[in-house]
Amino acid sequence: MFSLVGFQFARIINENVTMQHDLSDVTAQVSALEAKATHDRVQIRRLSDPRGAVPEIHSRLRYVRANEELVIVTPASSPHPSSP
Repeated sequence: MFSLVGFQFARIINENVTMQHDLSDVTAQVSALEAKATHDRVQIRRLSDPRGAVPEIHSRLRYVRANEELVIVTPASSPHPSSP
């Protein structure tokens, strides 16, 4: 009788531990999604204003207005060691 109660108690503890891990995972996912939603709202607000949209258009589409020039600066590649 005591062993049956002990096994049931161990099973319940194992289920509680598993549920706690699942809850922790879900909580972390919710936090990540909330952070992404906040970032997305900031992006939407920024891109809704021409002062924020124009730099994004320049950088992503490489599009410029009349009388503008786009200068693309790339890092210099490291020189290859010369062979003797």
